[in-house]
Amino acid sequence: MKQVYIYDTTLRDGTQREGISLSVADKLRITRLLDDLGVAYIEGGWPGSNPKDAAYFEAIQGITLKHARIAAFGSTCRKHSQPQDDENIRALVDAQTPVVTLVGKTSMLHVTEVLQTTPEENLRIIYDSVRYLKTLGKEVIYDAEHFFDGSKLDPHYALQTLQAAVDGGADWIVLCDTNGGSLPWEVTRLVEIVRAMFPETPLGIHTHNDAELAVANTLAAVQGGATQVQGTINGYGERCGNANLCSIIPDLEIKMGYYCVPEGALRHLTHLSRTVAEIANLAPDQHLAYVGKSAFAHKGGIHVAAIRRNVDSYQHIDPALVGNEMRILVSDLSGRGNVLSKAEEFGLDVTDAAAIRVLDKIKALENVGYVFEGAEASIAVRLYREQSDYRPLFTLIDFTVIVEDRRGRGQLAEAMVKIDLEGDVIHTAAEGNGPVNALDLALRKALIPRYPQLHDFQLADYKVRILDGANGTAATTRVLIDTQNGAKRWSTVGAGTNIIQASWLALVDSVEYGLKIAYDVVNV
Repeated sequence: MKQVYIYDTTLRDGTQREGISLSVADKLRITRLLDDLGVAYIEGGWPGSNPKDAAYFEAIQGITLKHARIAAFGSTCRKHSQPQDDENIRALVDAQTPVVTLVGKTSMLHVTEVLQTTPEENLRIIYDSVRYLKTLGKEVIYDAEHFFDGSKLDPHYALQTLQAAVDGGADWIVLCDTNGGSLPWEVTRLVEIVRAMFPETPLGIHTHNDAELAVANTLAAVQGGATQVQGTINGYGERCGNANLCSIIPDLEIKMGYYCVPEGALRHLTHLSRTVAEIANLAPDQHLAYVGKSAFAHKGGIHVAAIRRNVDSYQHIDPALVGNEMRILVSDLSGRGNVLSKAEEFGLDVTDAAAIRVLDKIKALENVGYVFEGAEASIAVRLYREQSDYRPLFTLIDFTVIVEDRRGRGQLAEAMVKIDLEGDVIHTAAEGNGPVNALDLALRKALIPRYPQLHDFQLADYKVRILDGANGTAATTRVLIDTQNGAKRWSTVGAGTNIIQASWLALVDSVEYGLKIAYDVVNV
């Protein structure tokens, strides 16, 4: 198998995404994760740009990595200066990394308008900067910024800039689609041209996603002869992002037959993707290829019916290859197979007839505002209620909720709940910081003497969505409740024009799922 070297720039280019700011500790943690995956290079940052990146390079000196080489990123020396006198170059040297990635101008537009210098001076600073770093024993990766756009403006000069880097001794030439506007066939053609012109210097590719082509352009470059791929985890990056390594790595390994990471490491890709999102304080993108929660989720009834016969019928790979898993969703688009699959997942024995009854109820409820995709515990409860020996935990007789706001007393929420618990009528009341909290506490007070396990159930999240805002305060409301017991967490749903009633329905499902299904607690 041919090898493609993975160069991760999450810690620099990735942090240029709007809304991301990583601490030094965050960057070190991500470094360890990337090293565990087995990437070849980790770009730690730009040491000359800010104190935090300088601190990272100091801290990384004390960490032993198994696979990756750390790279410091910076630009060529300033015009009319020498590399040894340039502050940016000195910061690169002081970072003490074995690899330096040097970015230089390739496009005539940037030479004349941004650097405001002559084409000849730009060639000189590229050559001198690369040459100086090579005399210090560094592995030098030269990033040819705006190469593809520059080639359209002045192809001869774009190649001259590469020649200057090669003459300076660059170990790698990386062709950058910095504005992200190139097309795959353009990328392949130019990579092949550069490959033929510099057969002894290995090539890399660095793409951005402004035309939604970063991954496609990266694969096109590999097809054209590039053997280093630069990108970020989850495609994080400035504007529309960088090439997403979580798609590129499995594309290269599984689809194209290249070697990118050590054997078996691909199984950690989904965990890596979601952990980096967590560290970056971003919600994981559930629809990312390969690693997203929905990447192998099946909702359509025809699809699920086929999947139950052969899992390959609607999946392009085995999800386990990248550490992901197949999921079956239940909604108003589902068929009987969706419900049967979900019953099997929960360990419930459900007949075809019962599955159809549950499916009909789900479709009717989704028509009035329920959504069960994010509330699978409510599906399980409805399947459980179809068991021939099903007995409800309790039967509601009535509840009352009072919310007061009185001068001198402030705000007060009180709930009274009356239930039939196997023939015993239990009437409780509780005060809370709001009507839903008061209802929750009153119901717990009624049930805990019989089910002490409820002490350990915590309300982890409560979400409300207005479904028909045009109706104003009379709108239908959907309530999602997340409940947690230790590491186990489940979600339930309720809906209706009365937010208190919708919350009660979700609360009841949550309690019944937790006691009767999640922990198999029978009357104690």
